[in-house]
Amino acid sequence: MVPLRGVIPANLLPFTADLKIDEPNLRRHLRALLDVDGVAGITTNAHASEVATLTADEQRRQLDIVLDEAAGRVPVISGVYQDGSAKAARIAADAEAAGADALLIFPSGVFEGGSQLRPEMAFAHYAEIAAATSLPMIAFIYPAASGLRLGTDAVVRFCSEIDNVVAVKEWSNDIIAYERNLRALRSLDKDVAVLSSFSRSLLASLILGADGILSGHGSVVVDLHVELFRAVEKQELAEARRVWDRIRPFAEACYAEPFLDGHNRMKVALQVLGRIDAAHVRPPLQAVTDGERDLLRTALGEASIRG
Repeated sequence: MVPLRGVIPANLLPFTADLKIDEPNLRRHLRALLDVDGVAGITTNAHASEVATLTADEQRRQLDIVLDEAAGRVPVISGVYQDGSAKAARIAADAEAAGADALLIFPSGVFEGGSQLRPEMAFAHYAEIAAATSLPMIAFIYPAASGLRLGTDAVVRFCSEIDNVVAVKEWSNDIIAYERNLRALRSLDKDVAVLSSFSRSLLASLILGADGILSGHGSVVVDLHVELFRAVEKQELAEARRVWDRIRPFAEACYAEPFLDGHNRMKVALQVLGRIDAAHVRPPLQAVTDGERDLLRTALGEASIRG
């Protein structure tokens, strides 16, 4: 199976003024990410690319474009965002047929009703998807405070018993839960990669141990993610702190409340930096205010992030 390690940004998705996929700007954005030395993969059809607003045809078109631009240089990971297990399995099979190298499996929205008391639900969801594809799968671990969270025992079970599940995108946003999951997965006979998605406390999660970074925030700061990951790998703590001190102000600006505007703000940052032409978002998301644009410009300046 394709190794899933290192820095793996999730691409943003530019739209035209009439809210169609802006293919020229998407390709421009992807090329900028792929040109960064140290990028180990691209994730698409995820939160960062507003997957909840995309039709099945649009998800397939985006995947085709990412595959075309990657051209085999790095693995392409496609999101499986669907509440029903059978529907999710069909998306997974379609992504494999299209040429994806791996899958990022989102938790079902049904889990929010109390699946923590029925851990067999999560196992069955992953098992049904795995039966439909031979691709390696990344389990998306949601925040510990979320109704979509998965307990450590549930994560360990499907990671250990389902062959396809070879990595987790760890977004528990709770350093205690993160370390618990990390230690439990490290104790398995099976090699399961832990990809940190702790965008607001990335340094802390990397120091505890991680096999990589998988984050939409990398769409703007992927070069800094690479620097940070390499510094931690080399145990150069002073250098890691220096890089994190640059990233942190911009991370705080992007992930400020309301959290739902996070990727919206990143898209604005790409526009401010001249990396895409416009920052249109699809409803129900709304454009950020002029005041927020000014805050983002300031945060980009503090981090010395330039176009």
